[in-house]
Amino acid sequence: MRNKTIVVGCGRLGASIASYASSQGEDVIVLDPKKDAFTKLSESFSGYTIACDATEIDELEDAGIRDARELILTTGDDNVNLYLAHLCLAKYNIPYIYVRFDDPEKGFLIQGMPIKAIYPFQLSRDRFSLLQQGDDGE
Repeated sequence: MRNKTIVVGCGRLGASIASYASSQGEDVIVLDPKKDAFTKLSESFSGYTIACDATEIDELEDAGIRDARELILTTGDDNVNLYLAHLCLAKYNIPYIYVRFDDPEKGFLIQGMPIKAIYPFQLSRDRFSLLQQGDDGE
């Protein structure tokens, strides 16, 4: 049964998404090669953390990728995120895959695929536009 949310990369974006998903009752697993990255997770985070290299298939499988319903790739490397998105779609047929790209031109590499792109610069720009329009988010 696919019931897990796996977040690869525990920087600010990954930690924020993982903490939010955990607060919503999701079964969350966060993967990052650096143990100290997990300190970015909220104190209320109730999921699991695994220090591993997600590009190693054995480590990815040990982390439970076969049970993932949702995969969120937020490493700081667009190429790693793209590789993992393609791998996890082709090999594990994960239903929901989100990939962070710093370079908006990489988006064409997932066109026509059931993979959604996250562009951090766009999130900031869109939030600024909402503020300019008078929406303070409350």
